[in-house]
Amino acid sequence: MVDLKAMPFYLNDEQIAWVEDTIAGMTPEEKIGQLFIIFNQNRNPDYIRKVCENYHIGGLRWMGGTLEEVYEQNRLYQEYSRIPLLIAANCETGGNGAVAEGTIVATNAACGACETTQAAYDMGYVSGVEASAIGCNWNFAPVTDVLLNWRNTIVNTRCFGDEPDTVVRMAKAYMDGVHRHNIACCAKHFPGDGSEERDQHLVMGCNDLSCEEWDNVYGKVYRELIDSGLESMMIGHICQPAYTRRFRPDASDKDIMPATLSPELLQNLLREQLGFNGLIVTDASHMAGLTCSCPRSEQVPGAIAAGCDMFLFFHEPEEDLKYMMDGYRNGVITEERLSDALHRILGMKAHLGLYHLEFPDRKGLDMVGCGAHHQYAARAAEEAVTLVKDTQKILPIDPEKRKRVKLYYIESEPASILDGTDASKHIVVEELEKAGFEVTLHENFYEMERNHPSPRNKGLIRACEPVEELKARYDLIMVFVHIKGYAQENTMRIRWSAGHSNEIPWYSADVPTVCVSLNYTNHLYELPMFRTFINAYCPTREYIHATVMKITGKSEFKGHYNDTVWCGRWDTRL
Repeated sequence: MVDLKAMPFYLNDEQIAWVEDTIAGMTPEEKIGQLFIIFNQNRNPDYIRKVCENYHIGGLRWMGGTLEEVYEQNRLYQEYSRIPLLIAANCETGGNGAVAEGTIVATNAACGACETTQAAYDMGYVSGVEASAIGCNWNFAPVTDVLLNWRNTIVNTRCFGDEPDTVVRMAKAYMDGVHRHNIACCAKHFPGDGSEERDQHLVMGCNDLSCEEWDNVYGKVYRELIDSGLESMMIGHICQPAYTRRFRPDASDKDIMPATLSPELLQNLLREQLGFNGLIVTDASHMAGLTCSCPRSEQVPGAIAAGCDMFLFFHEPEEDLKYMMDGYRNGVITEERLSDALHRILGMKAHLGLYHLEFPDRKGLDMVGCGAHHQYAARAAEEAVTLVKDTQKILPIDPEKRKRVKLYYIESEPASILDGTDASKHIVVEELEKAGFEVTLHENFYEMERNHPSPRNKGLIRACEPVEELKARYDLIMVFVHIKGYAQENTMRIRWSAGHSNEIPWYSADVPTVCVSLNYTNHLYELPMFRTFINAYCPTREYIHATVMKITGKSEFKGHYNDTVWCGRWDTRL
């Protein structure tokens, strides 16, 4: 059972009395409702009132909406809730995880490339300022996975690195920044992503390390963050077979379940062996890593019975509430387990002072996306952008000597041709032109289809200009890569806009070429032909500007890469 006077709650007698009195005054329906965190997609005040009064939810997360809309939504949720809510945001890279107008300071990969922890602290600090301004009190970050497998693109830029010491150092700095603003942190995704390449949105993940290997990598990270006062842990739909078998020697392969449904991982490993006293929350329950494990009627109460304290998102509210209540009434969730979960939920709320809730004043909204926060982002970019290799010895580049640039921008397929292509492309062009280059932007297939749709485009995108003409027209080719994606495939790799496209680097041996990745760090696996390669980590103005300044020698490359950039290949180093 939880000790509310101990770390990370540190409650006093008055706070504990509030927790006990609140729980004692709850109906069974309110107790069950507190276990759920809703994913809000409807900002109608009548809907919000209905959710609060009928479902008695314990927490809230959302997606989308303007700054004003999200502020008002959160205010109404607190106004209509008898028991104050935990309001969470996904501020993994800055305040943009709370609201679109928020500031992207850095990715975890960018922080991991830095010599100091300043960028990680600033990322946490800005997250705290901007999330708290709209009423958030809980942050689903830091991501504390470890990038052991270069093929993993699920947490590639969301990891601080491939070494547990780096992850701990950066995660602690990030937490220090967040904690300046009375917001709780939630590390994710226990028992640890990054050791394989699959995405738990699509399949159950599997951390296949031995117990000893796990202790020295993921266990080390969790122990140190727990000892630093981490308030909550998000559980991935990831199994850990070695520890399941250690605690359950008779377990067969079919008994191996994701951590969200594994008492041996949550109770024996996380609570007992690692000593975690804080709040445990599931990752999103719509992910196939959970949904394919057993029927929904078993998943919902099973996660709480296994040791999770809160369940992330309804599938269908009435149905999931019934599943949870049935699990309580038929003994799947024991009275003791429900009581323990409620004490941790209410204990977190007391720890954050929500029993004396004062919703933030609107004047705090002025801090969201403010100039000072973008200066933090610029400082992070200046330290993070990394030269991985320049074996052709072309850097720095003087725009007066290599003025004429052909720019290839390799982007993910747009969700719809009507959406247009990647907005960051235009920032790249602007920054290169400001630096003194004359830029000719290559038109890819997506742009062809948007600007002048035709069956002929499939043929036109394959046409390449003569080599000697290319050499006469351009002094330099630049390739910027911004491949992105989420919950659609298990790995994200280079995808040209069309088969046999003229984007494919047929030109790399004839014209000096510089390649920049604005996202993933593992693109050399498919682009080893580029002899000058830069990891810029983030497709924002600050990072693109810093990259161009470093290419032209106006500032030094300061970032550091780890060996995952070579993707286990000899040819990527050439």
